Amino acid sequence: MNIDFYPSSLFDKYLDAFLTLCFQEDIGPGDHTSMAILPENTKAEANLLVKDNGLIAGIDLAGIIFRKLDPSVQMHTFFKDGDQVNCGDIAFQVKGEARAILTAERLVLNFMQHLSGIATKTFQLTQLIEAYPARLLDTRKTVPGLRLLEKWAVKIGGGSNHRIGLYDMILIKDNHIDHAGGITNAVDRAKDYLKNNKLNLKIEVELRTFNDIHEVLELQGIDRVLLDNFSPQDLNKAVSLIDKRLITEASGGITEKNIREYARSNVDYISSGFLTHTVTPLDLSLKIKI
Repeated sequence: MNIDFYPSSLFDKYLDAFLTLCFQEDIGPGDHTSMAILPENTKAEANLLVKDNGLIAGIDLAGIIFRKLDPSVQMHTFFKDGDQVNCGDIAFQVKGEARAILTAERLVLNFMQHLSGIATKTFQLTQLIEAYPARLLDTRKTVPGLRLLEKWAVKIGGGSNHRIGLYDMILIKDNHIDHAGGITNAVDRAKDYLKNNKLNLKIEVELRTFNDIHEVLELQGIDRVLLDNFSPQDLNKAVSLIDKRLITEASGGITEKNIREYARSNVDYISSGFLTHTVTPLDLSLKIKI
């Protein structure tokens, strides 16, 4: 799997541990139905059928899942992650132990349907703003445990990744600002913290008003501003006021219905939890060949 936004060695450990947990949850002591009906060492062949139109994601992951249950499994892929697929296509063919294929079926489908839905939605939104410089970002609004895979699906769909977690960036949001008594106090505390702990992290500040914009433009050490819940008209004014002195990001209530209006402001980034928390799965099924 091409996860270029996260160290590969750490990702491999995460994925192995995560899939082990998934197996424990779904298989437990064994797939008793398959063990009861299918004789041991029975071989089978199955096709992954596409029953919808969209971008496919999770083919590489499916191979990892099948091989974790049956190291001898063979997969022949007709598409790769990120390809456009249409109803009636066969994404891949898998051959191996019949028990292993059926035991892995639901886990493979659950992942692939969800990740393909994210990739498809991301692609649709990136196409809406392709005429503008804005790049589409994901958020931390992900299913716990699935973040790395969901962010991978965003990349497959043509989007970009924001911070991975709370540890790789300073993002000062409204609650931080209110508790600190204002933007300046919050930024000063963040800079002191980074200096005292010898950390080199970028600082982003959420802005809610034009007064916030004027205040932040007087400060040093800020890399990016998050313009939250601005209307498209106000966002255009805000981006003009900032005038490239800081990287700009728009967020809050942005969907496929209004994203083009936001992109017209020439904002640098548009972030949306809509990519991962409100997704229609791509319809897929796995069918054993008889």
